Amino acid sequence: MRSVVLALGSNLGDSAETLQGAVDDLGAAAGLELLGVSSVYETDPVGGPEQPRYLNAVVLGRTSLEPSALLEVTQGIERAWHRVRDVRWGPRTLDIDIVAMGDLGVDAPDLQVPHPRAHERDFVLVPWAEVEPDAVIPGRGAVRELVGDAAGVRRTTIELRLRDRVEGAGS
Repeated sequence: MRSVVLALGSNLGDSAETLQGAVDDLGAAAGLELLGVSSVYETDPVGGPEQPRYLNAVVLGRTSLEPSALLEVTQGIERAWHRVRDVRWGPRTLDIDIVAMGDLGVDAPDLQVPHPRAHERDFVLVPWAEVEPDAVIPGRGAVRELVGDAAGVRRTTIELRLRDRVEGAGS
């Protein structure tokens, strides 16, 4: 089992419901065990066209999956929540990024781990530091020390819950 950090984001539809559904779907996935989830943060969009604010969170877990298999799981969940990839950095119902997988490095055309821009994105760093205060991005440093001014990142009162894995689900 290898530790895994996933960043979740949504700015279309009922984003709070979508994020909880994504957490539930991730928790039911074979080979993936969720261990913690951050608070939900409202964040200003970074890059891309003009669009609504996002809701973001970070999920911690452990996985026995290889990176490509985990990517298939996360992209399948995105599709189930009607993710469309029309515009780079455009609005979306759900985005699940694989931010880190232990100290593993992956540099493939469809996946880079650690995420190549996570160290620059307060909407990832702030919730990650909340749920794992001693976190480190391999090759970049301590997450808490990488956080910028965090001006566009605001904690909400929305709470995501990890559900108990239903017997037989995801197995």
